[in-house]
Amino acid sequence: MRAVVQRVKKASVTVDGEVISEIGPGLMVLVGVGHDDTPEDAEYLADKVASLRVFEDGEGKMNLSVADTGGEILIVSQFTLMGDVRKGRRPSFSLAAPQDKARELYERFVEYCRRKISKVKTGQFQAHMLVTILNDGPVTILLDSKKVF
Repeated sequence: MRAVVQRVKKASVTVDGEVISEIGPGLMVLVGVGHDDTPEDAEYLADKVASLRVFEDGEGKMNLSVADTGGEILIVSQFTLMGDVRKGRRPSFSLAAPQDKARELYERFVEYCRRKISKVKTGQFQAHMLVTILNDGPVTILLDSKKVF
């Protein structure tokens, strides 16, 4: 599994002209599920996200997690994170999980995050979403459960 994690002042998801989720200060997490991912990948990634120290402490150092600050998490499924553009210019999505498996592992990831952080909201799986992100910093971290990067 892969995630793009952004520290945000606020973020929201709109589907069909209606805001379905929004958060204040916290983390915006875009998640992609690979065809070879397992529940262990989802748990590993959720633990990383929940404990990621990207919020500033009293001395201005990134020392606090979203749990420490009482912040929120907005999680959005984004299969394009599994896109491979090493050949040509159009992404190949052969590394992405099939829809049923992706949904199952995405939902597990959300559940694992909820076990660690009480304020977790989501987008709508497989919908066309408009995602608004007010990145704070900017702070953007890339995570991969296979430790590719």
